[in-house]
Amino acid sequence: MLTSLAFIFLIELIMASIFQKLKLPRIIGMLLTGILLGPYVLNLLDPSILSVSADLRQMALIIILLKAGLSLNLSDLKKVGRPAILMSCVPASFEILGFLLFAPNILGISIIDAAVTGAVLAAVSPAVVVPRMVHLMDSKYGTDKSIPQLIMASASCDDIFVIVLFSTFVRMAQGGNADILDFVNIPVSIILGIVFGAIAGYILSLFFETAYAHKHYVRNSMKVIIILGVSFLLMAIETWLEGTVSVSGLLAVVSMACAIKIKSVTFVSQRLAEKFGKLWLAAEVVLFVLVGATVDIRYTMNAGISALIMIIIALTFRSVGVFLCLMKTSLTWKERIFCIIAYLPKATVQAAIGSIPLTLGLPCGKITLSVAVLAILITAPLGALGIDSTYKKLLRQESH
Repeated sequence: MLTSLAFIFLIELIMASIFQKLKLPRIIGMLLTGILLGPYVLNLLDPSILSVSADLRQMALIIILLKAGLSLNLSDLKKVGRPAILMSCVPASFEILGFLLFAPNILGISIIDAAVTGAVLAAVSPAVVVPRMVHLMDSKYGTDKSIPQLIMASASCDDIFVIVLFSTFVRMAQGGNADILDFVNIPVSIILGIVFGAIAGYILSLFFETAYAHKHYVRNSMKVIIILGVSFLLMAIETWLEGTVSVSGLLAVVSMACAIKIKSVTFVSQRLAEKFGKLWLAAEVVLFVLVGATVDIRYTMNAGISALIMIIIALTFRSVGVFLCLMKTSLTWKERIFCIIAYLPKATVQAAIGSIPLTLGLPCGKITLSVAVLAILITAPLGALGIDSTYKKLLRQESH
């Protein structure tokens, strides 16, 4: 495993530097590093690291969500309440609708298989979007209208909505029936995630304050370890309660970080955010290299032009959905275009669930994985590049 980690970090640094010099996002180098080192090309990664790949990717995602939560200004979110709720479900629903209308003819699959494939593709990638929105918040771009906060909050909920729909469609594809409770579980998952996280954050803040009052000062480095441990527990609670009640572990993590920010002195939350920002430098590498390692080039080659056409159609439907969500807001047309661009990248969810239909033996298994892989390769770098190259032109920088 140590050899694999050495390859991951050293080769990624070289690849990322090359793409940075080419004025392209470092993420492209990270993804390509994973593809090259992965089992489908050079096969240089130890099976042990691939076996825990999903867990490592999840840990990396937790770190950036904690950084995001500690950077969020909740008062700003009040300005974007309605659009954030709409963007949590409308763009994904439009993308799935695009698959239902066009995939049966273009990909030659049934309606229910089109729904399954559409659900795999419909999620935006928080791993691509969230760190960029955190950067915009730090540099004050679009913050006068809370645009980064809007995109970051809605992207997290978007994934929950899509994953619940995916589970429902898979059950239907296997011959089961869709239970109305599956759809009820979407808001339940969101609400319980926020509640659990807020309680955890309040208790942690109380613990830190009590320790300080009794002259047992907890160093920020130790706070980071404690917060990480509680975050892992919150994610575990989602698994423990699976089948009983739906709880969003990811939202719980963000909610906990927000609660800590509210209860803590400003400079303390800022220092914690900086600590998690430094952790993210390593976590980002692990996340995207391992996402790249899941990409099977053979399936991508087999997907061909039809999969590419379907992805373009689905993204067009998604863009229309984002545009509708932003109607009757104070955003300018440039800011709306930026929101559409920022809502395009696919990566983490597609890497996590893209192979499930194939594993379950569904007829759409191969084509679903092919489309998922192609979507990652196209939209992750292009979405990242789109955000990085347009935010200064499309968003206004707030004066410090």
